Amino acid sequence: MAIEFYDVKEGKKVAVDESNITKKVYSRTTKTGKTQNRYALRGKTSDGRNLTKFVSEADWKALDRPVED
Repeated sequence: MAIEFYDVKEGKKVAVDESNITKKVYSRTTKTGKTQNRYALRGKTSDGRNLTKFVSEADWKALDRPVED
């Protein structure tokens, strides 16, 4: 199954095969001291460039791919 990413360099949407996708969580601490998490999928194009797509937590958990550090 392929997932669509927006490729800024090419200026269009591209499909990346699921085997080239990893998951990542971006965490930050807000001014009030709370932790905010953003869930992303990271894909690699055929020429080796990285693409990032932010998704909901439910979609992130549903995808069975390895998690990046």
